[in-house]
Amino acid sequence: MDTDLPAGKLPEPPSPIANDGDAVRFCRTCAFSSACISAGYHKPQLAELHCLVEHVGPFHAGDHVFRTGDPFQAIYAVRGGMVKTVLFNDEGEEQVLGFYLPGEVVGLNAIYPERFPCDAVALDTTYFCRFSFPAMSALATRMPTLQHHLFRLLSKELGAASLMAGDHSSDERLAAFLVDLAERYAARGFSGTRFRLSMSRGDIANYLRLAAETVSRVLGRFRQQGLIRVEGREVELLDSVQLRHIGHTLLPD
Repeated sequence: MDTDLPAGKLPEPPSPIANDGDAVRFCRTCAFSSACISAGYHKPQLAELHCLVEHVGPFHAGDHVFRTGDPFQAIYAVRGGMVKTVLFNDEGEEQVLGFYLPGEVVGLNAIYPERFPCDAVALDTTYFCRFSFPAMSALATRMPTLQHHLFRLLSKELGAASLMAGDHSSDERLAAFLVDLAERYAARGFSGTRFRLSMSRGDIANYLRLAAETVSRVLGRFRQQGLIRVEGREVELLDSVQLRHIGHTLLPD
């Protein structure tokens, strides 16, 4: 199909943002809809749950959603945009802990000791559903599927924290990072081959424990090998199978 795009330029991917649903349907990126529906609860039956939900935002790039040490009273489910979580060491150096997409939950690692152990920072214009955690916990005791879902989310959070630990090459780390992002987008109904990297190359390097120059060099090599196309922060995976093969030691089977 003919386009007016310059040669080599990627078309703009659709913006990954939730709709607001309606009185019957869940928002398409709702972090808890699958657990509720599997338990036989549909939106009209969940007035008790939805009265616990507050839509908050927009937060703009660089805005803090919460800071280290803030009291833990709510968890945040991303409706649109992207968020990073970070820690700062005694020298004030930033360590990126993770990135969160629409449909993912930020803040579960604060359940104990009831204060947020990191900062959450918006990477672009971002919206959330904010859930009262004490009220949700009380509801979960009467709704085992929701409780199980919360435990599963917490387990994934803990697993992601160790994803980049160990002795892995820069190619393995970056390939796994791209495939992981793609599969998370696809699981939420967005494109699993073409998406925007809202985080900076420096943030990616920090998260992967690499130098920023190394990230740029590996991206360039992947592009030369025909594995990806890159234009600014837009990336398209051209050979997801090979990328998964490169990063398989860091990815679930």
